[in-house]
Amino acid sequence: MSRIQLYDTTLRDGSQGEGVNFSLQDKLMIARKLDELGFDYIEGGYPLSNPKDEEFFQRASEMEWKHAKITAFGMTRRKGIKASEDVGMQALVNSQAPVITIVGKTWDLHVTEVLRVSLQENLDMISDSVAYAKSEGREVIYDAEHCFDGFHANPEYALQTWKAAADAGADMICMCDTNGGSLPAQIAAAVKALTEEVDVAIGIHCHNDSELAVANSLAGVEAGAVQVQGTINGIGERCGNVDLVSMAANLKLKLGYDVLTADGISRLTELSRYVYEIANMNFRNGQPFVGSSAFAHKGGMHVHAVNKIAHSYEHITPEAVGNARRILVSELSGRSNIMAKTTKFRLEEDKDLQAKILGAVQDLENDGYQFEAAEASFDLLVMKNAGTYQKTFDLDHYRVNVENQSREPVTEAVIKLAVNGESQHVVGEGDGPVNALDAALRKALTGSYAGLAQMSLVDYKVRVINSTEGTAARVRVVIESKDRDDVWSTVGVSENIIEASWIALVDAFEYKIHKDRGAVGDSPSA
Repeated sequence: MSRIQLYDTTLRDGSQGEGVNFSLQDKLMIARKLDELGFDYIEGGYPLSNPKDEEFFQRASEMEWKHAKITAFGMTRRKGIKASEDVGMQALVNSQAPVITIVGKTWDLHVTEVLRVSLQENLDMISDSVAYAKSEGREVIYDAEHCFDGFHANPEYALQTWKAAADAGADMICMCDTNGGSLPAQIAAAVKALTEEVDVAIGIHCHNDSELAVANSLAGVEAGAVQVQGTINGIGERCGNVDLVSMAANLKLKLGYDVLTADGISRLTELSRYVYEIANMNFRNGQPFVGSSAFAHKGGMHVHAVNKIAHSYEHITPEAVGNARRILVSELSGRSNIMAKTTKFRLEEDKDLQAKILGAVQDLENDGYQFEAAEASFDLLVMKNAGTYQKTFDLDHYRVNVENQSREPVTEAVIKLAVNGESQHVVGEGDGPVNALDAALRKALTGSYAGLAQMSLVDYKVRVINSTEGTAARVRVVIESKDRDDVWSTVGVSENIIEASWIALVDAFEYKIHKDRGAVGDSPSA
């Protein structure tokens, strides 16, 4: 069947969700992962809204993209000004993004009561903005905001707004269920009406306020839409957006459409958990297709049936989306993920080693570790179990001291270790414990491992695992590091936040050292 384009707006619409905040490095890493899996469009944000989004487009323009088109998002020109003179439109063009998405008003209520312009002025704003972006040589997607509410309230005017965009040269009109209150039949009727009136490709963008975003998006595709806009895991403002993870799986596995790369669907679980970790959010166990409970079975006749005929209780095979079946009473898991992750070490034929690694992963995950967004720590685990790991130093002890001096706390880390048989006893100062430990460890090791001078820490995340324990709770620390070529993440878990940070920090240094030795294959960066 034909291809359905997947347009990801996790970095813009998704970041508007409560509690969601991406750093610049987060956005670049997620974008790289999305491109790797074959997403067609990646919306980076509104370049005029903040310096981070502006820098994202600058950095993105310097990167090579295998599949995705980087897209800048913005509004139509302001009233009473030429599109070419509007600062928002100029920012979109100056972003260097090959695709520009322009959002405009469909609902006459918003035109007269929110924008406070005439209905004709709104049409002119749509037309002028699309035409200007096209004149600058960009692909233009017109997002028809409140599309279905507007069509229901005043279908004649809604049609005029769509035609204004189409006549100005829009490459696509995306119909947005901005309030998330439409039903599938309403979505299908409006999409069909638009396809009959304009000769432009149609997209669909649904919010999940009625728990119907996936159903509504599928209805839009069935009615003629060729693009679905949404976010990974459905994150976003209010109740979120359509979950592109579920959409991709439904479109490919249920309807037979062409989406993502050849192996993209089988990596959806990896993608989902990666974004959760980057966003520092908890996984949704019951999330369709990719949640840890999506293929979990418990007790009696149910488990007996699954063991005999798996599809009697599973609508697809877990492996189709990179997930795994779980029998809760005895926790069974396949080796497919371990096999895929050990390919670069050429260990995929060693079944005994895979079982050993799987057992180690299960034990560590039981203690609170997660390796989906900490692949550098996983690579070190593989090397340790395979016997290819080379110890880089022997720790005697470390100590961290924090003193409050003249209002500003001063942090000092002392580390004693042996590297290449030589004892090192060093002191490092920093803005906090992790920064001080990093400074001390760098001072102790750089003389023996010169490549560490190129390495820097770019992000640090902490998550409480068992919050019921209060201040004695176990924490998981994830550290992102980078050098000139790659970005990698490591993880540590402990009841002591300094120890958890130390574990993740040491893994970051050791991964860099082994990478420079050529011992870890391809980088695990996004």
